[in-house]
Amino acid sequence: MTSLTSRTASEPPGSADLLVNEVVGVPAGVGAAARRARADAYDAWLARLLPARPGVALLAVGGLGRRQCAPYGDLDLVLVHAGVPGIDELAAALWYPIWDAGLRLDHSVRTVAEALSVAQDDVKVALGLLDARLVAGDPDLADTLVSSAADHWRRTAVRQLAPLRESSAARWQAHGELAHLLEGDLKEAAGGLRDVGILRAIATAGITDALRPAVHAAHLRLLDTRDALHQQVGRRIDRLLAQERDGVAALLGLRRTPSGTAEGGPSGAVPPQPAGTSPEARAEDGDGDTLLRRVAGDARTVSHALDDAFRAADRLRSGRRRGADGRPLRRPVARDVVEHDGELVLARTAIGARPDASLSLRVAAAAATTGLPIARATCEWLAAYCPPLPTPWPAEARAALTTLLGAGAGMIPAWETCDRYGLVDRWLPEWTRLRSLPQHNPVHRFTLDRHLVQTAAEASRHTRDVDRPDLLLLGALLHDVGKGLPGDHSVVGAPIAQGIATRIGLPPAEAALIGTLVRLHLVLPEVATRRDLSDPVTIARVAESVGDVTTLDLLYALVRADAAATGPAAWSDWKGRLVAELVARVRTTLDTGDVPAPPAPDPALVAGPLPVVHLTGDRVAVAAADRRGLLATVAGCLALHRLEVLAADASTVDGRALVQCRVQPRYGLAPDPVALSADLRRAVRGDVSVTQRLRGRALAARGAGAQPRVVWHRDAATDAVLLELRAADAAGLLYRVTSALDAAGAQVRAARIATLGGDVVDAFYLVGGWPPEDERARLEAAVLAAV
Repeated sequence: MTSLTSRTASEPPGSADLLVNEVVGVPAGVGAAARRARADAYDAWLARLLPARPGVALLAVGGLGRRQCAPYGDLDLVLVHAGVPGIDELAAALWYPIWDAGLRLDHSVRTVAEALSVAQDDVKVALGLLDARLVAGDPDLADTLVSSAADHWRRTAVRQLAPLRESSAARWQAHGELAHLLEGDLKEAAGGLRDVGILRAIATAGITDALRPAVHAAHLRLLDTRDALHQQVGRRIDRLLAQERDGVAALLGLRRTPSGTAEGGPSGAVPPQPAGTSPEARAEDGDGDTLLRRVAGDARTVSHALDDAFRAADRLRSGRRRGADGRPLRRPVARDVVEHDGELVLARTAIGARPDASLSLRVAAAAATTGLPIARATCEWLAAYCPPLPTPWPAEARAALTTLLGAGAGMIPAWETCDRYGLVDRWLPEWTRLRSLPQHNPVHRFTLDRHLVQTAAEASRHTRDVDRPDLLLLGALLHDVGKGLPGDHSVVGAPIAQGIATRIGLPPAEAALIGTLVRLHLVLPEVATRRDLSDPVTIARVAESVGDVTTLDLLYALVRADAAATGPAAWSDWKGRLVAELVARVRTTLDTGDVPAPPAPDPALVAGPLPVVHLTGDRVAVAAADRRGLLATVAGCLALHRLEVLAADASTVDGRALVQCRVQPRYGLAPDPVALSADLRRAVRGDVSVTQRLRGRALAARGAGAQPRVVWHRDAATDAVLLELRAADAAGLLYRVTSALDAAGAQVRAARIATLGGDVVDAFYLVGGWPPEDERARLEAAVLAAV
């Protein structure tokens, strides 16, 4: 009985003539007018289902109650009665036609007293009744419930907001922050539509004017996005999935132009599409990243408003702290900044005809260090009257910025508040381009701007480890400033960061050092995980790039802060040890001018009967009779036991072949060491049964993935050339590639495996000089065939 398709194939999506449900006659479309039209259609249909009967009223709550119906939304209905007989039969006669029409229904049957009693015990029900609206039936009965529910909420809101905040925090924990999610739930995530409902309830209670124009505009855009998502997918869905982003963006008028830029119409407008335009064609036109940025900005507006509203409720619940004269207490916390009623406001002497240009930075620094929020009125005054900073900045402004950046976790809410009111753009005009920029690598948990702020907060943990903590903090804030621009973001971002440092007022040498930190901020982790740290060329080149110990220490601190801000997948104990080892070796070279000798092999591997197998923690060491293909055999055996190889070294000492690997369990569970050791011993002896299992597992693991690529590096090692493979991650990949190289006649003395989300960058050290072009092509073809 339900049709979820258009009437004709030629009608464009977004047309008001399309029907989401032909039984009800509910129109499709995006925008406020389409939502009201759907509400009108539902109202008319439901009114026909309810027979006229005194003492009975049908009320809509939720989206229908607010007249904000999504194309494939639920119906939330309450059948209110005055104790009339036969109410169960009447309810059944109402609900069954709704189910028969294929609609999702959330329903209840209650008297006014029962509804109010449930609302008193369940804050979610209380909030739902605030949206209640008469659809059909007794208007007096409906008015009694609506007015009583609103009056009850106003009297109890301050008390009920505390448990509501706790349940909201649990929801946020489960669904994350919409502003930073690549596939966020538009309704349930923090900053989503559910939170707008809480703001509406707080405003109804008169606690604060929570639904200000910016929040109202953000709410409408989020509703439009959900409308477009429903229409794009053709069913009820609130999670903005990656494969739907471009199509949703096209329906919202956020199109990718031939030049690669985005253009969009006003909120709620659906631009006309050519007749017969397919969803795939529309998706190609949409700009998904622009959509993500818009959703992120709206979600942050909602979240910030909700934080402000909850604080207002807390102040009402706890009461104002007053002095002996009965006035609210005011406590100075910094120059021109005082605490008033739990918030930071300007001192009276700071408000004048010509405010200090550094005032907004000093207020932000005070908020970050004290952990107190900045009052909304203060933010509005600073946004309206604080003059722009001169170039270069005065020393007081630079000091305030350093204090702000060095405040640790307190910096994040202070920065976010200033950003919501446009103050950050005045400090750093470049911030407009960075704001809410999505980062599609799955290891990143934040948008670009929040990642930069988080990195600065994490860098404050390492300020005592460096000679110039101020430069560390500024470098952390600017280290990814080149992202979003064409080219390598480290290289592109270096002159931008140096220019910002110059504008802030740093001397030329210090501004140049900021540029160096940005340009080199990926060198330590990339070299540590992709290069042989025992090779003198590796250490010498990093030392030459870094130049001095001061820069090395700053980079080491920045690397750790960057990883902590990125997310748990960006760092590990293994990676930390490698980076620390690299830093120690480079420091020795910078201090003495000598490259430290590589560590000697484990004496237990070079003595005793063969084969030797040692399993200790994340290390696997094997010694066997020297033969070709030993590294591939060991790698395959480790893959057979579901171990990922992070680094591998192969060498020959006194006729013995030594293979040493760093490993980690692929699925979190360590293998049985006895079985692993036995398989390794049999494999290196050439046991055919183990070899067959290795080949079978390798063939089973192969599959389609991203297009692999091989990159050659000529002078990256002392006695070898470097073949770098960039491909999709897969179990047994190292075994297949090393086997292919061995079959092609290449000798691998070391391998480094770096996993970046679903991709890997594997570096193989091939013994010998630079091969001719035809030889490189042959080896490259062998590797790509194995992948």
